[in-house]
Amino acid sequence: MRPVTLTTDRLVLRAVGPADTDAVYVAVQDPDIQRWTTIPSPYLPEHAFTFTEQIVPDGWAQASMFGFGVFLTGGALAGMLGLTMRSLGTAEIGFWAAREHRGNGYTTEATLTACRWLFTEVGVDRVEWRAEVGNHASRAVAEHAGFTVEGTLRSALNNKGVRRDCWVGSLLPSDLGLPSTTPYLPARS
Repeated sequence: MRPVTLTTDRLVLRAVGPADTDAVYVAVQDPDIQRWTTIPSPYLPEHAFTFTEQIVPDGWAQASMFGFGVFLTGGALAGMLGLTMRSLGTAEIGFWAAREHRGNGYTTEATLTACRWLFTEVGVDRVEWRAEVGNHASRAVAEHAGFTVEGTLRSALNNKGVRRDCWVGSLLPSDLGLPSTTPYLPARS
């Protein structure tokens, strides 16, 4: 699949490339990003190079991972968002926000924009969110975007060689007022 660009009044979501390598590298020097995500730590220039010039383009080409740089309309990198295909009709979302752009709702806005695209253009019927227990910023974004937190999975996340518990949640097309590609029959209580 060819990369797409999504826009809102405040944001441009597009695949990162070689011109974005330095901005990704600088943003990811933030200890909070390295602590709460599974990216390498320390994060070296070659990690940013591999990410922007191989991982993101390969993900799009194989339709296995749709990586978006989240840019302000003025051009600054505000964060990253990835949608990784996990199984038929199911994707997992991951994101981080650059320190200087936190607290403005950009990540929530990007999440909603990317999920709407995934539901309507890719045919996904479930987006899962996972975050290590204690990552309250990630959980706040997921909840503001309408994800239902479904519980805690024990030892379900491997972060830098350590097994950790994680929260899991989901967003369905119906949560955004959109139709599903296949019928959904919720369990009765």
